[in-house]
Amino acid sequence: MAASSERKSGGGKSGLRFLRRGKVKEIYEVSDDVLEFRFTDDISVFDKKIPNPIPNKGESLARTSAHWFKMCDRLGVRHHFLELQEGNRMRVKRVDVAENMTGRAQKRVLVPLEFIVRYYVAGTLWDRLRKSRVTPAELGFSSGHTVTYGERLPHPLFEMTTKLEAVDRLLNEKQAMEIAGITREQVAHIQEMTLSVDQGISKSVEPRGLIHVDGKKEFGFDADGQLMIVDTFGTGDEDRFWDKKEMERGRFEDFSKEFVRQYYRKSGYHDLLTKAREENTEEPAIPPLPPTMVEEVSRMYTTIYERLTGEPFRTVRGP
Repeated sequence: MAASSERKSGGGKSGLRFLRRGKVKEIYEVSDDVLEFRFTDDISVFDKKIPNPIPNKGESLARTSAHWFKMCDRLGVRHHFLELQEGNRMRVKRVDVAENMTGRAQKRVLVPLEFIVRYYVAGTLWDRLRKSRVTPAELGFSSGHTVTYGERLPHPLFEMTTKLEAVDRLLNEKQAMEIAGITREQVAHIQEMTLSVDQGISKSVEPRGLIHVDGKKEFGFDADGQLMIVDTFGTGDEDRFWDKKEMERGRFEDFSKEFVRQYYRKSGYHDLLTKAREENTEEPAIPPLPPTMVEEVSRMYTTIYERLTGEPFRTVRGP
């Protein structure tokens, strides 16, 4: 995606025009209609960028994303992916970022929301349950049911959050429609596309011993005003996967960035950050990962690629 207010000249030897840098990727202008994503080895959790780069992370994200976009072609789901360049680079149809969607033509523009579907009790949903911010009944469980971590939800939980705010904020349908300038019918279409893609992901990874737990997606409008999936999805950053055999033993082995989040939870950093945000005080800087953890996380990302795609990871990074 591109925001015209953030344009800068440059692009190095490629001659492409640098637009902006996000938490985990750089965005370049190839033409009026095409952008190039360059996935860095940066990693972020809790909306905080960790000081350490993770070797091979960017390339694994780019190649995993390309794998799922090709699946979308088979499913007949619209998307913005055009082609994978060498290693960590991907070319996509351009959509622009608009801070205010009021009166904006719904063409070549990002829907400024994130769309999450949860199939099991995990992550922040588990946190909300423990803090009584959501009840078992609201999730579809029967009256008096005691929910356990890792339990399958009675039905998929579709949620929407902000995209362009400093910290993602959970929204109800009315708030989401007002922020994004979309209709209830468009929300329903996004939900339908999301569930279709997730069914494809689950069907693909189950033979390789993985369970698709949850995931988030982003959408935009193409040049014809049609909704399409944009950015990336189905990777270790956007989605959570569990090893099926370990799950059946009662152990929830994450093949996702949750592995890193848990490190910062156990270290006490997440509690400090949460307290600062709740009290609206200065947020503590996130400490770097120890070298052994960096190595482990790097291995995790290449393993995720291999488990998700069924293909060996061999680095082919270009310039």
